[in-house]
Amino acid sequence: MGHTEQPDFINAVCEVDTRLPAHALLQALLDVEREHGRVREITGGPRTLDLDLLLYGELTCREPGLTLPHPRLHERAFVLYPLHEIAPGLVIPGRGRVEDLLPGCRGQAIERLAE
Repeated sequence: MGHTEQPDFINAVCEVDTRLPAHALLQALLDVEREHGRVREITGGPRTLDLDLLLYGELTCREPGLTLPHPRLHERAFVLYPLHEIAPGLVIPGRGRVEDLLPGCRGQAIERLAE
């Protein structure tokens, strides 16, 4: 997806329980990226770490710096397959069930690493 002239990368999803509001959670994620040397030079290009806020409960929002659900998560196998593993019945607000979105990602090259 996007900038393909870069090394392979590992992608994962996780669910967190937080009292932080969405904007504060996103800021905390961006702070972690910076602490690990993230420099934003090429959109979608190689990076040391990329932490995205994909969903925040059922919240939908389109504000400068924060769009929820993540605007392209429904198009990306490397997001949908791990999401389906941890939350098989998950519904993405405005997009539908993750399992119903998976067929739209056929042909995207992803590989599950051995545990």
